[in-house]
Amino acid sequence: MTAVVFDVGNVLLDWDQRRIYRGHFDSDTDIDAFFGEIGFFAWNLEQDRGRSWADGVARLSAAFPHYAELISRADTHWHAAISGPIRSSAHALQALAAADHPVYAITNFSAEKWAECRQRYEFLHLFRDVAVSAHEGVVKPDPAIYQILLDRNALSASDCLFIDDSPANIAGAAALGFDTIHFDEPAMLPGRLRTRGLPV
Repeated sequence: MTAVVFDVGNVLLDWDQRRIYRGHFDSDTDIDAFFGEIGFFAWNLEQDRGRSWADGVARLSAAFPHYAELISRADTHWHAAISGPIRSSAHALQALAAADHPVYAITNFSAEKWAECRQRYEFLHLFRDVAVSAHEGVVKPDPAIYQILLDRNALSASDCLFIDDSPANIAGAAALGFDTIHFDEPAMLPGRLRTRGLPV
């Protein structure tokens, strides 16, 4: 039986950190320029790797003290980055779980924000296991995080289907032998699953 392994951000949850800053900048272009100036995404990835948000905010604020309030907002208003579930994906996950089909997740997520999201979204409790990058100390597309999930659950990559919005993460999974779906058209996911004989 093919195990289905989901990414979470921008596969199950609609996530865009620019939402945190709309109203503070004139445009998304200005937000992107701010992110580029402070190295936002590389900094954020360290929280996904296991660094606490308090430590991360303190470090970046020390480097860019004139942006300290905006940097802190990335933590205190993080919830605003997620508008809610991506319905087609959440429904597919729920259908698979209801059919007792094996479902798992591998996600780049900070420990604190993962705990918050599990409180907000009940369907994130449906997985048999989740490899959360902050818990494992390694982020996708490092092969180690895929292997952690496989080893912990006695799975073979060739028996798993991996779904992710990132081409790099898809390539990382494919290199290990996973079947993959690049999540580039959300409405297409249920059909792509059904063509593989999955109960959605």
